[in-house]
Amino acid sequence: MKKLLLVAVMLFSAGIAGSFAQTVDEEIKLVQEAFGKDKKTLIESYMGLSPEKAAAFWPVYDEFEIARKEIGKERIMIINDYIEKFTHIGDEEADALAMRSLKNDAALNKLYSSYYSKVKKATSAIDAAKFIQIEFYITNTIRNVIQQELPFVGDI
Repeated sequence: MKKLLLVAVMLFSAGIAGSFAQTVDEEIKLVQEAFGKDKKTLIESYMGLSPEKAAAFWPVYDEFEIARKEIGKERIMIINDYIEKFTHIGDEEADALAMRSLKNDAALNKLYSSYYSKVKKATSAIDAAKFIQIEFYITNTIRNVIQQELPFVGDI
């Protein structure tokens, strides 16, 4: 399963990482497509829920995805702003971008915490832990691929 997820995420990530020259709207569309039906299929396969638990899980998951996508849009905008400024970034811009990134991470972690509780209530603690684990895995894999494509502050 881990190999399947890694291959799928790498395919999605390759499109994301290669799209930095595109407009913000195009990048957001790409991310939304990568995490729409295809991500849901990955989640479904990993979770392996009974029909009863699936009926309780999917409405919670769909609600989670709406909120996660909003946080993801902001993440893409932060990355876009960084790419535009990294060759001539000053203290003020670096501080603003870092603070936006930290705030975005905090919002995502708050969302994870909130939806861990909601999934646990709808299904079980095991299912909620699996949900969080797969979300972390997908998010961290994509972030790592993107990070490898981004230059460090001050690199030219």
